[in-house]
Amino acid sequence: MTTQQLVEQIKQKKSFLCIGLDVDLTKIPQHLLELEDPIFEFNKAIIDATHDLCVSYKPNMAFYEANGIKGWLSLQKTINYINDKYSEI
Repeated sequence: MTTQQLVEQIKQKKSFLCIGLDVDLTKIPQHLLELEDPIFEFNKAIIDATHDLCVSYKPNMAFYEANGIKGWLSLQKTINYINDKYSEI
């Protein structure tokens, strides 16, 4: 996203909101823990519920790193999901 695109998003949404994606497996709802990739599913639910309100997402690398390769793969899926579905963010 360019600076101009960010400014346009801020104007359009009347918001500076940046949502942190700081996933802690001990705090994810139980029903998501039963899925193949609970971190990604949790992020996806947050993104889908907030994409019209915020102008950016900020994943906290330490939370993904703490889950090893599975955490890094969840982060990659999350980034791809944002880019593919909500490219304006």
